[in-house]
Amino acid sequence: MKQQIHIYGAGLAGCEAAWQAAERGVKVKLYEMKPQKYTPAHHSQGFAELVCSNSLRSDCVSNAVGLLKEEMRRFGSLIMQAADATRVPAGSALAVDRVLFSQYITDRIRSHPDIEVIEAEMSGVEEDAVTVIATGPLTSDSMAEYIEKELGCGKLHFFDAAAPIVDASTINMEVAFFASRYDKGDADYINCPMTKEQYDAFYEALISAKEAELKEFDKESQKNVKVFEGCMPVEVMARRGYDTLRYGPLKPVGLSDPRVGKEFYAVVQLRKENTEATMFNLVGFQTHLTFPEQKRVFRMIPGLENAEFLRFGIMHRNTYLNSPGLLNNTYAMCNRPNIFFAGQMTGVEGYVESAGSGLLAGINAANLVLGKEPLICPEETMLGAMAAYVSRGGIGDFVPMNANFGIVTPLGYRVKGGKTAKNEKLAERALAAIDDLLASKS
Repeated sequence: MKQQIHIYGAGLAGCEAAWQAAERGVKVKLYEMKPQKYTPAHHSQGFAELVCSNSLRSDCVSNAVGLLKEEMRRFGSLIMQAADATRVPAGSALAVDRVLFSQYITDRIRSHPDIEVIEAEMSGVEEDAVTVIATGPLTSDSMAEYIEKELGCGKLHFFDAAAPIVDASTINMEVAFFASRYDKGDADYINCPMTKEQYDAFYEALISAKEAELKEFDKESQKNVKVFEGCMPVEVMARRGYDTLRYGPLKPVGLSDPRVGKEFYAVVQLRKENTEATMFNLVGFQTHLTFPEQKRVFRMIPGLENAEFLRFGIMHRNTYLNSPGLLNNTYAMCNRPNIFFAGQMTGVEGYVESAGSGLLAGINAANLVLGKEPLICPEETMLGAMAAYVSRGGIGDFVPMNANFGIVTPLGYRVKGGKTAKNEKLAERALAAIDDLLASKS
């Protein structure tokens, strides 16, 4: 008899986990509640249903998510096989035909001799079974309650409100400056100062900017969850009055530019997102603006004229774990190593990132039942960097994260030719590490 694992959820993460385990000769029971029950976002009976967009973003390895996709291809990713087989023209991006993409994955999963699909909603885990929970950001209430109480994971974050994160290297430090308020402690904050004229223009743009449209299930979540305590959207705060921001997150008091020794009319502060100081978040800038509006309005902040956004601000229902200390870098629970999590529940953000977490969770679940050592990708790789971020977090509260070069181990040396040249070197190093890892396991 082949040993067996259980996987809950046939989204991108669950299907990838099932495929990776089955391809290693492990029997898989894949539980999916469709078509008996649907989440508010899902409508088709197929697996790996894309509900928000048909784009899997850039396919260039000098882009973080493009590198992640190439790493996954080298592991024989089912999701990437499906994407490459069903792609539609989209320039340098990898976009797919949603129906054909889901159909491809559904057919491969259902026809695999070592995968048994069981159409049932699960609300618990067998005590000793090796299990991958990949039930997604709209996990059913019964499963969420089990995860919280029986698995001891604490309260899940049912609504996600996070500020934008920018690439530190794209902040204009000829305008911005490091300082702490009243010079207390180390000068860890980057400060972007505004004159009254600059603040006036920014304020008017902010209060009139277009907000993203809430989905019906997000609207329902807002009725039942205290969403905005401590994380009010910056545009909502601004609409309360002209000076609200100046007495709140843009308060200039106690901050003076050490180069000129004067206080400003308003100051936007940026705080380190990771210990390497390659990423900074805009303090107090939780937002529900559309992504194009965030880029337009927030680039009006002096010093951020050419800022590259590693993650835009987000505000939507997004059930996820407070993973640091709860999960390790194989996506297994630290105190219940037979239980793995995968997908957006772990704190990765995005279709490809969810599938990437499923890839590692599936491989490591299979390795566990086969008595093999866990697979840990180096943090020089995007797969490894994401797993490390989930297991350790950054600085401050844990929030979901897209693939980005800010979480990858820095090169340790300067590269001529600008950001693209540097990213190409990071990608070259990452793919070499993946190749070495695969060669060592063959």
